[in-house]
Amino acid sequence: VGLNHRSAPIELRERLAVRREQLPNALTRLRGEVGVQEAAILSTCNRVEIYAGVPELNGTIPRLHQFLSEHGDVLLPDLARRLYSYTEPDSIHHLFSVTSGLDSMVLGEAEILCQVKHAYAWAKDAGTTGKVFNGLFQRALNAAKAVRTQTMIGRGCMSIGTVAVELAQKIFSDLSGTVVLLVGAGKIGELALNQLALRGVRELRIMNRSQERAMHLARRYRAMPVPFERLAAQLLDVDIMISSTSAATPIVRHSEVASLMRARRQRPLCLVDLGVPRNIEPTVGAIEHVYLFDVDDLEGQVAHAHQGRQQALHHSQLIIEQKVDGFLSWWQREVPVCVPSSLGLAGVP
Repeated sequence: VGLNHRSAPIELRERLAVRREQLPNALTRLRGEVGVQEAAILSTCNRVEIYAGVPELNGTIPRLHQFLSEHGDVLLPDLARRLYSYTEPDSIHHLFSVTSGLDSMVLGEAEILCQVKHAYAWAKDAGTTGKVFNGLFQRALNAAKAVRTQTMIGRGCMSIGTVAVELAQKIFSDLSGTVVLLVGAGKIGELALNQLALRGVRELRIMNRSQERAMHLARRYRAMPVPFERLAAQLLDVDIMISSTSAATPIVRHSEVASLMRARRQRPLCLVDLGVPRNIEPTVGAIEHVYLFDVDDLEGQVAHAHQGRQQALHHSQLIIEQKVDGFLSWWQREVPVCVPSSLGLAGVP
């Protein structure tokens, strides 16, 4: 059961997002309160999905809807119309497609493979996977690797980080003279950093709660690490900020930016918010000379990139079909009793 960038806006996705520190409790509750035998949660900037294994449905889908409603503090009728639900074999096909980047906003992007790998590892650590899900997720990861090596789906593919940089470039047509602050040094942040370096940005600055990680990337990209507590001071100086942290609440507020813009003498400030939940209060975008983009703004930017990859998409789908059939054959042979159902809750792919 889940929702994604196509079924729900970021305002809803960010409420349902499951942060890393919330996962163990959420997975335990899925087994205890919802009654699933195996469970995994995939929560990214583009989607929130629950994969659940049960011997029979018997009201599982409504219970999962209720679970998500309570987690996000969203009224069930408002949430239910945004959710999609799949049972096997469609749920299996969905997982394989998601892992291979075929259901992403950026078709063929590679970040989702790592995100699924982490979701599986965290569920395994929490003790909510068994023989079926271990086989399921290992084969999903294998399918994604086959798609990437046997097709052109990822060739020349933009990442979320690349798109973020291209959005910033719409404001400053030449990035070489700009000062850029990257807040959050995870995988997406590093991809953005790489693109900024390739475009010859004059000065790169990196801010991360883990100073060690910030210093590592700073050395690699000849950037300057800055302490997290100096965020406000940095916004006085930089031209562009790209943020991709997992903070539960905004780290940049409207009142702060309004005051900063007066001190900046209205010099343009471009803010690209890749966080879900969002790192920057949405009303910041209403401030004069501030250009704010969030993950939903990326969709129009990547539409043209999907053209010309349709042949690779068709080939990828054939590989997925073969891999799904392979898993079903294994499942029926090795685990003839248990029949899991996958429910997808998507944020933004």
